[in-house]
Amino acid sequence: MFTIGVIGCGYWGPNLIRNFFNLQNADVKTCADLSEKRLDHMKQLYPSLQTTTDFRELTGDTGIDAVVIATPVSSHFPIAKEALEAGKHVFVEKPLASSPEEGTQLVKLAGEMNRVLMVGHTFIYTAAVNKIKDVIDSGELGEIYYVSTTRVNLGIFQEDINVVWDLAPHDISIMNFILDAQPISVSAVGHDYIRSGIQDVAFLTLSYPESVLANIHVSWLDPNKIRRTTVVGSKKMLVYDDVSSLEKIRIYDKGVTVTPHYDTFGEFQLSYRYGDISIPKLDDAEPLKIECKHFVECVENGASCRSSGAHGLDVLLTLGTSDRSMKQGGAQLTIEYPEL
Repeated sequence: MFTIGVIGCGYWGPNLIRNFFNLQNADVKTCADLSEKRLDHMKQLYPSLQTTTDFRELTGDTGIDAVVIATPVSSHFPIAKEALEAGKHVFVEKPLASSPEEGTQLVKLAGEMNRVLMVGHTFIYTAAVNKIKDVIDSGELGEIYYVSTTRVNLGIFQEDINVVWDLAPHDISIMNFILDAQPISVSAVGHDYIRSGIQDVAFLTLSYPESVLANIHVSWLDPNKIRRTTVVGSKKMLVYDDVSSLEKIRIYDKGVTVTPHYDTFGEFQLSYRYGDISIPKLDDAEPLKIECKHFVECVENGASCRSSGAHGLDVLLTLGTSDRSMKQGGAQLTIEYPEL
């Protein structure tokens, strides 16, 4: 039996505890939180669960194989570092750390300790995102031109991170996964309308290899909750609407081609194609359950994590470069990837 300790029982921690508890080959032994009220609540749900307000009781417990971290971003690095140094495998919620430098240290430390470091980028475990990757890999969309995403809503305002660090990790991790590539550069602009120094709306433009462009719009100041991704290819186009309960993915047989040969501007023509719309059937399994199961499998079998520490670091490097770009008025900056 694989024994787990969970640190953080606020917003997301209980979901992680529930899913790990439901795995046949995993046992959640202890959870830690600063709030006695939250610990009492978890004890009522899971009477066998041990509780503590000191996370070091988990990192120092030789009976715990892995530590799951669902705490504020600023605490990810010190807790994960201590857990890895104690010989624990680590699952940490996104983003991996508060800075690229911290993330790099964690990835290198996990390698030195020969321990699994996995980041909670849950969206790349969804049926919809995996279907998008399959469609792209099959060549059905043709050559990918660009990807555009919108992730906006009213709130929830975070205390320690801006909207880019809060919402954009989802879209960056999705793009890196479906394109199987790392962005080369990023240009970002944002503004802090509500609280000084914490951007609540931002626009990011990422450049990927093969001239693929990607645009990300994130905001805490939108009247509607929108979670939409559009992938435009040379053959077809795909729209992923995560808010939709029934038709999350639509594939449009639409496109435009230029007449291959013409002698004068008057002969220049574009050929537009308007074909069918297909709606793929998707599995309805809970993504977080798949993610938790994957973590246990990676530890037990030595498998490569889909959302490994390296994947999380790629996202972190894009976030850090985006922050620098916003400070420089939207300058296009190259993302520098360290040797690991």
